[in-house]
Amino acid sequence: MFRDLRLPVLVIRGERDQVYPTAVFEEVARTIPNAEDVNIGVSRHLVPLERAEAVNRAIGRFIGDEADEPSWWGKRVTNEFSAQRPWLKHYEEGVPITLGLPNRPLFRLLHSAVRRFGNRPATVFGGRTLTYKQLDNEVNRLANALRSLGVEKGTRVMLLLPNTPQFIIAYYAILMAGGVAVSTSPVNERDELQRQLIDSECAFLITLTLFSETARYVHANTQLRGVIFTHIKDYFSATSKLVFTLGRETKEDHQLARGLQKNEYSWTQLVHTHPPTRPHIDVDPGSVAVINYTGGTIDKPKGVLLSHHAVLANALQTRHWITDLKEGEETVLAALPFSHSYGMTAAMNVPIALGAKMVILPSFVTQDVLNHIKRYKPTLFPGVPTMYMAINQFAGVRKYGISSVKACISGAAPLPVEVQEAFEKLTRGRLVEGYGLTEASPVTHSNPLRGVRKIGSIGIPMPGTDARINDLITGERLPAGQIGELAIRGPQVMLGYLGKDDGEQPFTADGWLLTGDLARMDDDGYFQIISRKKEMILAGKYQVYPRDVEEVLYEHPGVKEVAVVGLSVAGHEGEQRIKAYVVPRPGSTLSKDELIALCKRRLKEYAVPWEVEFRDELPKSFVGKVLRRLLVEEVPIASVEQ
Repeated sequence: MFRDLRLPVLVIRGERDQVYPTAVFEEVARTIPNAEDVNIGVSRHLVPLERAEAVNRAIGRFIGDEADEPSWWGKRVTNEFSAQRPWLKHYEEGVPITLGLPNRPLFRLLHSAVRRFGNRPATVFGGRTLTYKQLDNEVNRLANALRSLGVEKGTRVMLLLPNTPQFIIAYYAILMAGGVAVSTSPVNERDELQRQLIDSECAFLITLTLFSETARYVHANTQLRGVIFTHIKDYFSATSKLVFTLGRETKEDHQLARGLQKNEYSWTQLVHTHPPTRPHIDVDPGSVAVINYTGGTIDKPKGVLLSHHAVLANALQTRHWITDLKEGEETVLAALPFSHSYGMTAAMNVPIALGAKMVILPSFVTQDVLNHIKRYKPTLFPGVPTMYMAINQFAGVRKYGISSVKACISGAAPLPVEVQEAFEKLTRGRLVEGYGLTEASPVTHSNPLRGVRKIGSIGIPMPGTDARINDLITGERLPAGQIGELAIRGPQVMLGYLGKDDGEQPFTADGWLLTGDLARMDDDGYFQIISRKKEMILAGKYQVYPRDVEEVLYEHPGVKEVAVVGLSVAGHEGEQRIKAYVVPRPGSTLSKDELIALCKRRLKEYAVPWEVEFRDELPKSFVGKVLRRLLVEEVPIASVEQ
């Protein structure tokens, strides 16, 4: 087959692996007539992981010469490939159009970091630092322990854990043992946790002693075969352990009542009684690695099946978006929950791909976050708008030296421009809005950090990602400027929803993922989210998008947070009234009349809220996304007048 190729071919290869010698790789290149042969100089399977920039340079040389005159392939790229992808010309220098992705299971990401940066810090938590070698040993020990308990290929293990070293260790140990990691929010209600355990058919649960009451309840009422308990202080420094034991342990009920019961296991005992040798399990990169549950802002959370390949792809896509990162030298503030898909990628897997130090925080408390920034000087801080907002509004924030932060990608919710500008003034770093969804591992779009940024835009698709706007009725691709449903295609897209038939999966016949978000693309290929399809408000014969109203209300200096929803009108099917829920800034003297007056000046009459209600806080998911469905459910339809 290779000998029959008559097109110009570039062969990018490693020089060896554990099976074949260098001569075999050279022979492959010689087999193809007139092929250009580029030897990257590392083991074959490490080429995309460790030498991505060398790969991109080789591709760049192949498709165009020094005089910027495109080759036959370059012309084809320009004329065909780029015609429907206007965003490519806005990629920063050094950002690849696509990535050569390794056909390897996700846990090889950790192996690569250990090989390159074994003695460098991997995690900082509770005053203790683990190197990548130490982290790897803990992962191997737990993986062997899980195998001894019966975890095998496809066995599902749920993680009910806040951000801790234990989450990272358990996550990678489950994968290395051949299992599937099922993540859930530590703030879930007991009934929702039980529903997810049954839905995902989990065999084991790994959790904190702090959550023992809930863990024992679901153990008794589901198919769980066992529970593994770890203590929040297991990876603290000796000093921090002593302080915690004398102070918070009893007060906060961290002790395991009545000791270990039947089919309950101690994390520390399992780890200490199993060897640090890596188990060698043949794991298919296309198999399910992770089941993440959606946030439930609109509907009940659904289980999303993510393959090893998809999660690894998204980590590498996100890592290569920020061009000035130095591998083995970055420090990442890991405040985003690892149990959320964005935290899993941006705060855990991307740092591991970089060999970065992860400064782990189990929850977002502004004072604690600032203390950690002052002490550890993180360079990367992935987050959500509410986190950046809290830092902006903290009294005396400048004294914490937050100028060490050089890059932040904000996700999970729209980033108000006022929040973006204020944070950048404080840090002198770059904060850009991105976009993703659990169904895409999750990152699909971001504004360039150093290139063209557009206010109110989620930016442009990540390397290797296609995006388009579909007509809501016909499903056909819409031209720039028109509103339709955002559709995504790329290596990071999920396999599907857990337990759903083909007819319930959000895919088009030709494989595009339908996001459920209304959006539009401009002539430059920048995308703007207008609204969730299910959040769009039908005000009589008009369509109103909540974000349009919210942006106007955010203009008032007395508004801290706002959420706009549509409430159904009794006796008028398909008609809704607009209501705004507003959290005032402390010390402000807001009135409903002045906010309504602001909206009347800035909005069409049909888009002006019918009512404004002041709240001390808005209901949110554990990553800070407003749960609009709860606001709608609070108001009976009969109480909404025409």
